Amino acid sequence: MDVKLTKNKMRAERYLIFALLFLLGACSPKGKENADFPEKELEKSEKQLSLLLDDANKEGKNPRTVTADGHMHWATRDNGSFDWTLGFFPGSCWYMYEFTKEEKWKEGAIKLQNQLEKFKSFKHSHDLGFVFQCSFGNAYRLTHNKAYIDVLEEAGNSLITRFNPNVGCIQSWNVDRGWQSKRGWEFPVIIDNMMNLEMLFELSKNTGDDKYRKVAIAHANTTMKNHFREDFSSFHVIDYNPETGEVRNKHTAQGYAHESAWARGQAWGLYGYTVCYRYTKDEKYLQQAKEIANYIINYKGTPKDMIPYWDYNAPNIPKEPRDVSAAAITASALLELSEYTEGKYYEDAEKILHSLASEVYTAKYGENNHFLLKHSVGSIPHNNEIDVPLNYADYYYIEALMKYKNLKSQQS
Repeated sequence: MDVKLTKNKMRAERYLIFALLFLLGACSPKGKENADFPEKELEKSEKQLSLLLDDANKEGKNPRTVTADGHMHWATRDNGSFDWTLGFFPGSCWYMYEFTKEEKWKEGAIKLQNQLEKFKSFKHSHDLGFVFQCSFGNAYRLTHNKAYIDVLEEAGNSLITRFNPNVGCIQSWNVDRGWQSKRGWEFPVIIDNMMNLEMLFELSKNTGDDKYRKVAIAHANTTMKNHFREDFSSFHVIDYNPETGEVRNKHTAQGYAHESAWARGQAWGLYGYTVCYRYTKDEKYLQQAKEIANYIINYKGTPKDMIPYWDYNAPNIPKEPRDVSAAAITASALLELSEYTEGKYYEDAEKILHSLASEVYTAKYGENNHFLLKHSVGSIPHNNEIDVPLNYADYYYIEALMKYKNLKSQQS
């Protein structure tokens, strides 16, 4: 018997079972309640974000979060300096354009992302993937305007200047200034950096130049080797010797402790390896994503609503702040991972999305400085952005709702 045909048949049967289970769920009382989900949530999001777009257009700035005294904090800085969150709100606008087909969202996205184009040649940050893939990447996906590829290509060329072949990674933070210079690091790489690989994979696909893909794969492999513990929780920061590639330290910067599991870091890793599997179909990346997902889902301290505390090992649980941004990133990643695992993780993603859509975490219309989600955490060790809305929490929430909507349409 042809083994390949047998495997294909088994996959087809599993997918059929998944589809049948989905349809049976739709016929249940809970399924009937969910019949208009996530369209209803996307419509609510569109109304709320319309107000935020009006605010952004009025100020000519990209929104980031809300300060402790309730004022808007803009990602677009008055001094013109770089901010790693600049691409998220334009990206949310592109998703709203995809959902509504209304030109105001396209126009708003273009106007706001034009503010950040100047950073395409910026070589002092690893965050160019966040900034440009979320904005110009979505722009190209929806419009196929090749001018956007030119911008992305320059951003990608800037990003890979930070790649060190001795280490096999893209350097995250510079260590010659700021608080990072006080840690004694030489070549710090943070788990967040996995999120910058999507832009590199996309560039190789769209330009035919394999150099971006090679850097992405090297970074993913080195990170897989050094960033994860036996239980597949992740360290936040690995510091390398830039000459030998040897691991010097395993630390945290935004988590509770060096050995703790910072919640958003676990989400970044899950999302990053799911993306790696999307582009390479290398089974080791799929297995890595599954193991990280299993850690997140099965962790004994995960709350029933699946919205994690800011660090899984924070000392005062259950009195610690939740991190909605980690949950939104996780939901988006799990939905994609479910497509590669015959529907496994679909219900977990669905549960997270329903929790996020509840009044506990979703703001009422006109409130929350017009952001969608409440109760995110930026960095507790830095006493920064604690229990506030964050533009990247909204971005990944909308992305997850769009993925959920597309999966539902495929199954109907």
